[in-house]
Amino acid sequence: MSNFNVFKDFIKSLRFRLIILFILMGVIPGMVLWAGVLNSYEQRAVSIKTSEILGQAKILVNQIVSNDYLNNTDSVIISAELQQLSNIYDGKIMLIDSGFRVVKDTYDIDTGKIIISKEVIQSYKGTDITKYDPESRYIEIVTPLLKTNVATGEQAPIGVMMISVSTDSINLNMEYLGTNIFVIQMICGMLVIILAVWLSIHLTKPLKKMSLSIDEIETGYGTGKLIIHDYTETLEICEKFNSLLGRMKVLDESRQEFVSNVSHELKTPLTSMKVLADSINSMGDAPVELYKEFMADIGQEIDRETKIINDLLSLVKMDKSAADLNIVSLNINELLEQILKRLKPIAEKQQVELVFESFRPVIADVDEVKITLAFSNLIENAIKYNNPEGWVRVSLNADHQYMYLKVEDNGMGIPEADMDHIFERFYRVDKSHSREIGGTGLGLAITRSAILMHKGAVKVFSTEGEGTIFNVRIPLKYIV
Repeated sequence: MSNFNVFKDFIKSLRFRLIILFILMGVIPGMVLWAGVLNSYEQRAVSIKTSEILGQAKILVNQIVSNDYLNNTDSVIISAELQQLSNIYDGKIMLIDSGFRVVKDTYDIDTGKIIISKEVIQSYKGTDITKYDPESRYIEIVTPLLKTNVATGEQAPIGVMMISVSTDSINLNMEYLGTNIFVIQMICGMLVIILAVWLSIHLTKPLKKMSLSIDEIETGYGTGKLIIHDYTETLEICEKFNSLLGRMKVLDESRQEFVSNVSHELKTPLTSMKVLADSINSMGDAPVELYKEFMADIGQEIDRETKIINDLLSLVKMDKSAADLNIVSLNINELLEQILKRLKPIAEKQQVELVFESFRPVIADVDEVKITLAFSNLIENAIKYNNPEGWVRVSLNADHQYMYLKVEDNGMGIPEADMDHIFERFYRVDKSHSREIGGTGLGLAITRSAILMHKGAVKVFSTEGEGTIFNVRIPLKYIV
């Protein structure tokens, strides 16, 4: 069974297909050439033999007409010449008069019989008729006997000469030629098979190298890069593979970092709750007020843990296919007014002025839950990471194709070194301030994922100490 599986794998392999391809490329042209040579030889040989016989026949026709041989077959010379021509070409010659009666038959079989055939009738009209029958192996030539009227100069048919000649000699030559070509073809076929096997091994050798190199990389014993420079194509494949491998390493590092960050973020509140709980347990006669303070702290840590888990769940949902979007036609102006109304208490608490500017009514195809989460995160961050007496301006505009949302603040801003990382999961610009306001480091990652799911884009511009601008662009019509 294992041998059968090996055979099946070989049949499916590129090497086997290359062998078959090279064999077909070598054998099929040879077979076509073989058939072409034989066919060409046959046509040429038949044509030459027909021309020779027709030339000899024309000479005899003139003698037969001038000696009135059809009416008097006693001419020994003409009879001898007819018999000689018949013997030379191994054929049969018949002279047929105007009444379609056989006057002379070199085989002396059909003399006196009436012969009416299509070829005889056509030739009697003054035309030379030639016919080759490859199955019966003979050539038939019918030429008219024309007598010239001395007074008018016109030629009138008085009969026809029919010559039937065997083509056995041509067929024997064809068989000999075919045998020689077959032997040559077999020799060439063996050489083609050997060459095909050699070429298939040589051409697939780089692929074998690639397979071994990938195995080494997978087991950790390789160089970490695929380097096969045999062909331009293998070089391109190696470059693409190394690029993909690099991306996979980055993704793996990101995954490990993500898992590490998740573990750390979830562990921190639990550690705080454990410390608070141990502290309470170690105090046998602690006052009630202290118990209440500790329990309030534990409650805050539980809320913080819940927020982290909820943000993680939201991020997981964002990572799913865009097919999970529940697209509806939505009034974005009203949506933003609702978001700002909900965030207004937070802004007032932070002493931040919240301003909304709408340049025109905007209707767009969006997932209400996900786009609300994205817009809320941007505006809430602008409020929370702001200064007292600061301001946040939210403006909405649109053209015939896109809607544009700008969230601008005059808060603390983002350092230039952090600009490329703010959309990464669990990344915080100001970690101490984030702890104070309860940030999880997932808000902007969730926002970016939601916008990308809507086939939109988000850009950020910021100057540290002066403020930040987030520009969002989303298509008005969602096209799958």
